[in-house]
Amino acid sequence: MATFLSGLGRFSFSRHRLVVSLWVVLLVGAGVLAGRAPAAPPDDFSMPGTEAQQAYDLLEEGFPGLNAQGATARVVFRAERGKVTDPGARGAIGEAVRALGDDPQVGRVTDPFTAGSVSPDGSTAYAQVSYRVPAAELPEGSRSALRDTVEQAASPELTVEAGGNAVDSRAAGHTAEAVGLAVAAVVLVLTFGSLLAAGLTLLTAVLGVGIGALAIRALAEPLGLGSTTTGLAVMIGLAVGIDYALFVVSRYRAELAHGRGGAQAAGHAVGTAGSAVVFAGLTVVIALAGLWVVGIPLLTQMGLAAAGTVVVAVLIALTLVPALLGLCGRRIPPSRPRRRRTADGAPRQDLGVRWARFVVRRPLAVLLGATALLGVVAVPAASLETGLPGDEGKPLSTTQRRAYDLIAEGFGPGFNGPLTVVVRTGADGGAEEAARRVAGRIGGREDVQAVGRPQPNASGDTAVLNVVPASAPGSTETADLVRALRAPDLARDSGAAVLVTGTTAMNADVAQKLSDALLPYLALVVGLAFVLLIAVFRSLLVPLKAALGFLLSVLAGLGAVVAVFQWGWLGPVLGGAEPGPVVSITPVFMVGVVFGLAMDYEVFLVTRIHEAYLHGQSPKDAVVSGFRQSARVVTAAAVIMISVFAAFLGSEEQILRTIGFGLGAAVLLDAFAVRMALVPAVLALLGRRAWRLPRWLDRFVPRLDIEGGPPAGAPHDGPAEVSASGPAGTAADRVPGN
Repeated sequence: MATFLSGLGRFSFSRHRLVVSLWVVLLVGAGVLAGRAPAAPPDDFSMPGTEAQQAYDLLEEGFPGLNAQGATARVVFRAERGKVTDPGARGAIGEAVRALGDDPQVGRVTDPFTAGSVSPDGSTAYAQVSYRVPAAELPEGSRSALRDTVEQAASPELTVEAGGNAVDSRAAGHTAEAVGLAVAAVVLVLTFGSLLAAGLTLLTAVLGVGIGALAIRALAEPLGLGSTTTGLAVMIGLAVGIDYALFVVSRYRAELAHGRGGAQAAGHAVGTAGSAVVFAGLTVVIALAGLWVVGIPLLTQMGLAAAGTVVVAVLIALTLVPALLGLCGRRIPPSRPRRRRTADGAPRQDLGVRWARFVVRRPLAVLLGATALLGVVAVPAASLETGLPGDEGKPLSTTQRRAYDLIAEGFGPGFNGPLTVVVRTGADGGAEEAARRVAGRIGGREDVQAVGRPQPNASGDTAVLNVVPASAPGSTETADLVRALRAPDLARDSGAAVLVTGTTAMNADVAQKLSDALLPYLALVVGLAFVLLIAVFRSLLVPLKAALGFLLSVLAGLGAVVAVFQWGWLGPVLGGAEPGPVVSITPVFMVGVVFGLAMDYEVFLVTRIHEAYLHGQSPKDAVVSGFRQSARVVTAAAVIMISVFAAFLGSEEQILRTIGFGLGAAVLLDAFAVRMALVPAVLALLGRRAWRLPRWLDRFVPRLDIEGGPPAGAPHDGPAEVSASGPAGTAADRVPGN
C-alpha cells in the first residue's frame, strides 16, 4: 500500500494543476447539485421500539388533529406586584394570548384563567401553545413572532418568559468553528514557522468540509438525511481535515530537510504519513458508521454523513495536499531544527526528545503515574447518570431557563415535565371509563402531584390524561415514576392498554436505549479497529495497548463530564446551568469520536516508532526517534482538536456544551497522558515483544507495508545508522541500557 500511495503522491505533486482543477470542478459540481436539490427533509426524531413512540403513534391515530409531536411553547407570566388576576395583569395576559393565537402555525393556545393554569398563590400563570408542525419544521417567522409577543407583554409589573422547543432558533451560528479555525491558524503557524504552509493546511481542511457539506445537502432528499446531519459532519470533518493535512505537510517538510527532491519528498510523505492517515481515517469511519447499532435514525444519519466527510478529508490529504505542495514549489520550506544550544554550546534537543528519553529510562514510574492520574479523573464516572435535560440545563441568561424556574417556583418542578398517559381499549369503546380507573390509581401515589381529567376521542376507544410528577423532569425520581406507570399492574382490571409518553418519558426512553447500546457499540468499534491495527503493526500487544489506553481516556473524560455537569463543579463558569444527569448522547459520542481521533494520534505516533524499529533501531531508541519526528506534530494536532471542541462551551445548548467539554477533556487526556506517556512507557517495557505476532496468526494477517521499509517483524540485532528518512538518531538520542 505504501508503494501505491507513494506513486499517488508523486503523481499529484507533478500533475498538480490537473489534480487541483479536478478538486475545484468537484467543489463547483457539488455546489451546483446542492443548489438544485430540494430542501432537506425534516429530522426523523422517531425512536422505533420505545413505548413513548408507540404512544405517540396511537395519539396520531386516535386524535388526528392533536398534533401530538408538534412544537410546543409555554409562556409564563408572573406579577411583580399583586396577582396575575388583577385587572391590569389579566388584561395584558389576555392580549398576549390573542397575539399568540394569530400565528397561522399555532393550532391551540390555552387561556390561563379558563384552563386553570394559575398558581395557588395567584402570582404566576402560564399559557400553553401548541403548533401544527414539529419543532424541526417550524418556520423562523413563528419563532420570531413568539419572542416578539413575549417582549411586548413584559413590563415592570409583569415578568414574561417563554420555554419549550418552539423557542429555540434553528439558525445555527458558526462562532465555534470560527474560534477553532483561529486557534488552529495560530498553532499551525507556530508549528510550521511558515504562513504559506499553515494556510495550505487550513485551506484543504475547509475545502474538504465544504465539499462534504454540499454533498450532504445534494443527497439529503434521496437518502432521507435530516436537516441537522451536517452539524456533526462539519465538526469532525474540520478537525480531522486539519490533522490529516498537518501530518502530510509536516512529513513532506521533514523529507525536504533530509535532501529529497520535491516530487520524491511528496511521494515519501504520502507513502508513509499518508498510510497512517488512511488507517486513522478508517478507524474514524468505523466509529461513526457504527452509530447505527444504537437504533436511533437521526444518530445513524449523522454518523454516516460525518463518515462521508472523513473519507473526503482522507482523499484530500492523499491527492490535493501534495498537489498544492507542488503548486507552491520552493515557497514551502523544509523543516529546520531549532538552533537553541546548551550552556556548553552543544545543540539542545527538542522537548519531545527530552521527554521520550526520560520516559524510556523510567518507564514503570511513568506508567504508574499516568495510570493513577487517569484513574483518579475517571472515579466520578462510576456515578454516571444519563438523561436528556430540557430547559433546566440552559444558562440563567436564557428565557427558557427563567421560564423553567418561574414554573417550578409557582407550581412545582413537575409541571415543567408532565407525562401523557394514553389508554387504549377495543373497538367497543369504554376508554374514558378505563382512563378514570387508571387515573384513580395514579392519583394515590406520593410521587404524583396532580392528575388531569381523561379526554376521550370521538370513537371512544382512546383516552388521554396528563400526570404531573412531584419531581423535576430530568431527575431519577421522575424516571422511576415513568417505569412504575408502565408496570403491568397499573392496567389491571381496566381492560385497556396503558402507555406513557410525553417529552419527559421520551427522554427517559432515549436515555435507556443509548445506555443499552453503549457496550455493543463499544465492542464493535474497538473490535474492528483492533483487527485493523493488528494488520498495520503485525502485533497483538500494540493494538491491545491502544485499545486499553483508549478505554482509560474515555473513562477519564466521562469522569470529568460527571464532575462538571452532574455534580456542578463549574456551574458558575457555565452560566449557572442546573446540575443534573449527563446528556445521554454524550457517552456514545465520546466512544465513537474520541476513539477515532485517538487512533489518529496512535497510528501517526506509533507508525514513526515502528518505522524506526523496522530500519534497525533498538526498541528504546525507536521510541526516542519516533518522538523526535512526531511529538511536535501530535501536540499541535491535539491542541487544535481541543480548541475546536472547547469553543462549544460558549453555546446556550446543554448538549453542545456537554459534548464539547467531554470531547475536549478526553482528547487532552488521551493525547498527553496516554499517547505521550503510556504509549512510550509500555513500548519501552515490552521491548521487542511489542512487535511480535504469533506464527499461527501471522499466516492469516495480510502484510500491509505502510512504512516502506523491510518486512514487518524482521529481526534486528541492533540500531542501524540510517533510516528511510535520514539518520537513525544522534548519539544524544541513544538511551543507555538498550
